Amino acid sequence: MDLELTGKVAIVPASSSGLGKAVALALGREGARVAMCSRDESAINAAADEVRSSGAEVLALAADVTQAGDIERLIAATTERFGGVDILVTNAGGPPAGTFDRFDDAAWQAAFNLTLMSVVRLIRGVLPSMKERGGGAIVAMTSSSIKQPIPNLLLSNVMRSGVASLIKSLADEVAGDHIRLNTVVPGRIATPRIAQLDQANAQKNGVDVETVRDRSLSQIPMGRYGETAEFADMVAFLASERASYITGATVQIDGGMIRSLW
Repeated sequence: MDLELTGKVAIVPASSSGLGKAVALALGREGARVAMCSRDESAINAAADEVRSSGAEVLALAADVTQAGDIERLIAATTERFGGVDILVTNAGGPPAGTFDRFDDAAWQAAFNLTLMSVVRLIRGVLPSMKERGGGAIVAMTSSSIKQPIPNLLLSNVMRSGVASLIKSLADEVAGDHIRLNTVVPGRIATPRIAQLDQANAQKNGVDVETVRDRSLSQIPMGRYGETAEFADMVAFLASERASYITGATVQIDGGMIRSLW
């Protein structure tokens, strides 16, 4: 299926590894011009080279999405280089693991800035360009925790639920401008973040990592962790005009792990 993304301009933050890099690769292979960022300049340059190897045109910047000025700089540089923005995939590293008693006000504020305000600022920054260009697509990467809270991930559970609510609300507000917003929910996808969380849970429960992994696999009907490319392909589809009648949706890529009916 041709997703008709050739020449489209996409911003994918936090894309030096994991799901972000996989999404940038998928969009690049479909012909999109991709702006990528990460706090680590050497890491984002290496990831950008991988995307360029598919023939894609790439802009790579060192930027921290917890900083409003860095987000403004990312969007300004993308607009200057490519002329505007057609696609935004919101993404950021997750807050630290832990339970309620571990977190003070500073930890809550940091999680708010990282997980929710980064999405607010990214969307605020790209909407004028999308409206000027006659439409666009925004895909918010969240977590299975928005449907089924994950033990030991309180900050993520709370903040990512706020992102889902934001996306659903905005989908109504900007539908008349031909801008679509959807949320994607990864389950247990094989990324460095999931490996880190498995390790944190192993330490918390006093077991080895393989025990944690086996427990997770027992909850996934397909019996395995997902691949990053499987997640990224869905994001690319939702960003394309092939999904032109899909907005305000929450799409699970989880191997059947989430048990809720909606």
